[in-house]
Amino acid sequence: MTKTIKFRVEDGIAILGIDVPGQSMNVITEQFTNELEECVDKVLADDAITGAVICSEKPAFMAGADLRMLGGLSAMAKTATPGEIFQNSVRLNRILRKMETGGKNAKDLMRSKTKPFVAAINGTALGGGFEIPLACHYRIAADDGSVKMGLPEVMVGLLPGGGGTQRLPRLIGIQAALQFLTTGKNLSAKDGLGFGILKALAPRDELVEKAKELAKANPKAIQPWDEKGFRFPGGGGAMHPGSVQTFMAANAMARDKTYGNYPAVQYILSSVYEGSIIPMDLAVEVESKYFTRLIVEGQAGNMIRTLFVNKTAAEKGARRPKGFDKMPTKKLGMLGAGLMGAGIAYVSAAAGMDVVLIDRDQASADKGKAYSVKLVEKAVSRRKMSKEEGEALLARITATDDYSKLENADLIIEAVFEDRALKADVTKKALAVTGDNIIFASNTSTLPISSLAEASSNPENFIGIHFFSPVEKMPLVEIITGEKTGDKATAKALDYVQQIKKTPIVVNDSRGFYTSRSFGTYVMEGYAMVAEGINPALIENAGKMLGMPVGPLAVGDEVAIDLSYKIMNQTKKDLGADYQASPGDVVVDTFVEKLERFGRKNGKGMYVYPEDGGKKYLWPGISDHFPRAAEQPTVDEVKTRLLYRQIVECARCFAENVLTTPEDGDLGAIFGWGFAPWTGGPFSHMDFIGLAAFVAEADRLAETYGERFRVPDQLRDMAQKGASYYPAGIPAAAE
Repeated sequence: MTKTIKFRVEDGIAILGIDVPGQSMNVITEQFTNELEECVDKVLADDAITGAVICSEKPAFMAGADLRMLGGLSAMAKTATPGEIFQNSVRLNRILRKMETGGKNAKDLMRSKTKPFVAAINGTALGGGFEIPLACHYRIAADDGSVKMGLPEVMVGLLPGGGGTQRLPRLIGIQAALQFLTTGKNLSAKDGLGFGILKALAPRDELVEKAKELAKANPKAIQPWDEKGFRFPGGGGAMHPGSVQTFMAANAMARDKTYGNYPAVQYILSSVYEGSIIPMDLAVEVESKYFTRLIVEGQAGNMIRTLFVNKTAAEKGARRPKGFDKMPTKKLGMLGAGLMGAGIAYVSAAAGMDVVLIDRDQASADKGKAYSVKLVEKAVSRRKMSKEEGEALLARITATDDYSKLENADLIIEAVFEDRALKADVTKKALAVTGDNIIFASNTSTLPISSLAEASSNPENFIGIHFFSPVEKMPLVEIITGEKTGDKATAKALDYVQQIKKTPIVVNDSRGFYTSRSFGTYVMEGYAMVAEGINPALIENAGKMLGMPVGPLAVGDEVAIDLSYKIMNQTKKDLGADYQASPGDVVVDTFVEKLERFGRKNGKGMYVYPEDGGKKYLWPGISDHFPRAAEQPTVDEVKTRLLYRQIVECARCFAENVLTTPEDGDLGAIFGWGFAPWTGGPFSHMDFIGLAAFVAEADRLAETYGERFRVPDQLRDMAQKGASYYPAGIPAAAE
């Protein structure tokens, strides 16, 4: 078996070079943990070794725990006892305590100290990859701008499990540490030096030598927290006024940001608080106790699976049809220079493609390119891009009204207004230049791809590529396959999305596809409650408390109420007698036809948008048109309605084969419309609740509020059989 740590001795100093095989970046695996303990024991047992340097043999230091190991822990939670999981979780903590104490008890350590361990950090050091250096007596880092240190575990519903909640507060103080522990925010090398986390910076090629010198200059070492009389910087413990004030504020701020949806944040606060009043050996065990609770409770497993395992798999091409060589896009034809088209042009040019940005006249096309000019100027001013890089990016965008410039393009994306006739017109104009053998994509959010493909004589090459606004910020791209879309078109679309570094999902054709259809239920359920006379403030607050980015009425204003009106009427026209009215339809009709309140776009919707730029507020006149009900529901009932209405629609999409995998459903929900990330996505959340329990609650809602809450037969059958959407849990082999 190939070693994960290359052990050698130079000038009496042991060099532990981390090089986990088969990984582009070092990660903590079970084998690595075993070898780390072996190396620590070897250093401590050999009198000829006076110290040790831990470094990386790869371009970056370490990314943290391997997802396969975390997946194994989540799977273990289904069969093992909490005590067994705790013993598994606490192991790294005990190894790191041995490393920093030399295996000595407190009295012997204070009297004679131990051999120094020095971390030489090059590049990324995150999660466990940062906790190992924190357990070293000294840390130095590369001064080349590559260093990124942090504890991001909270972002996947976990807490640092290798002593991070204990060592960071002891190094930089509780208040400063909580800012990083509860947000996952990173530190640069400059930050680390300023906080005193790092001893020094050094050129990358001199890191190991400088670390060796540091170890030789300090043959006897002890961590500050193992010294007699140690005090937390800024104060710690249950009685220190500064500490008490910090935790009072931290608890309030945590509740304000998370609404109690993320237990990891609360457990981090508890770990830091409890750890601050007990000795270090016990403190790291307390941390492992809370880490175990998160594993056993299961929410973290859902978040890890969707936010990392499934996301990574999608970005690596999990849904790409086999049998096709890579088809990178070199020249993109972008039809439509509005907000969406301009954004697509920018991200494509940023990825190195030449872009022909076409609109109805030169002025409109130039306006579209101006969007990229603003983004480049902003990036250059913030030093995220050099002036030369910005100029090169803009040079790759050709703004024009001349379709002949599409010649030699290898992908066309259309993003004109949601009008079938207009889309058909620009499609034919483009294909007249390029020919029908080119892959042609429509950026539509609602119109079925199969019908749009009728404008092409080669519908096998016609596909949907649905972006989200603003394109340069939103991470998801929804790829829609029509009835006749071929695998080559799907492969080409996925290759393009990979080029622009977005996360793709692949869905089948339907009205509204997956994201627009399911997202719309959140807004329409909010409107339905307005029609019932429920306090708009209650609706909005419940949405945010649920974990959605904003309330349904606010997001409805952002999308535009008149857009909902147009989509609703187009759907009525297309479906005729099959159209199923929503209780929220009357609200949309009233606001558009009677009140001309279209949302933020015209400065008035469910909210008032002061002309002086002041803070928006709910329009008091809502109750004049939809009188307030005498009896208001509980906030929990409103939250449940908003949550279940979305999830039921997602389940219908799966049952109707719009979605073919729950992975795409969870990714699309979280990254497409901001569905509560703490759930891991709608399908993960149904599994978490249990399908039988979910169906029972949905049935209650259907009986109370209407058939829109009725689950599809497929879900009901699955519940009766005791099935689940993810029967295997987190994939054990996930990378």
